[in-house]
Amino acid sequence: MSRDNARPEKILLKVDDLHVAYGKAEVVHGVSLDVRAGEFVVVLGRNGAGKSTLMHAISGLVPKRGGTVTFEGQDLTHATPRQTVQAGIVQVLEGHRVFHTLTVEDNLLIGTYARTPHGDRSKLDAIYALFPEMAEKRHQMASRLSGGQQQILAVAQGVIGEPRLLILDEPSGGLAPLVVDRILSVASDLCKSGLAILLVEQLVEKALHHAHYAYLMETGRMVTAASSREIAQGDLLHRVFLGGGEPVDQVEVL
Repeated sequence: MSRDNARPEKILLKVDDLHVAYGKAEVVHGVSLDVRAGEFVVVLGRNGAGKSTLMHAISGLVPKRGGTVTFEGQDLTHATPRQTVQAGIVQVLEGHRVFHTLTVEDNLLIGTYARTPHGDRSKLDAIYALFPEMAEKRHQMASRLSGGQQQILAVAQGVIGEPRLLILDEPSGGLAPLVVDRILSVASDLCKSGLAILLVEQLVEKALHHAHYAYLMETGRMVTAASSREIAQGDLLHRVFLGGGEPVDQVEVL
């Protein structure tokens, strides 16, 4: 899908007037967003804007105080994380979280457990074709991988579950630029094959380079939403996220 075309009509994920609190402190205030079929969507904002909390609420990792989450018409507002995965949403958490005491291959098989209780080895060949660096290390303990390799493994573990929506929460954290480019490039390719992507990312230019559509959050509220090109070339991003400056007009939007 071209970044200049209208958004696809089919809505996969719809978040409406979502409120999330930790104790008495509300950190997400009436946020609404949607992700369409085959769309690459990014949520941008400063640290502490509530982006990761929003993703955790969508995935069922934290309870909602109000609002609704639906996916392909199914109400997931009060769904458990397992029910959310079974519905077709998989989140790759921030911080390359993998099972360090297991091999790469066992980590991948865990990604199939939500649909197949004993794991599904038939999915491995396709994943190794997509992530050849994991094929080379399939029998190696995950603890021996570099931070970048662990993050790639975490993404591969999410993809092997064959979700219809993959949520990537800050995949660039602490990683070399080449690794970040690799992860976002794979995500973009997966999107072209029909998988919807919802990305939270601090590297604004890299995120907008790949995304079709962008949301901008500030202090727990959604302040604007537009095509990635419009966000990149507008002033609001820089006032809210970067604190001023020139628009990111040098970003090449795919």
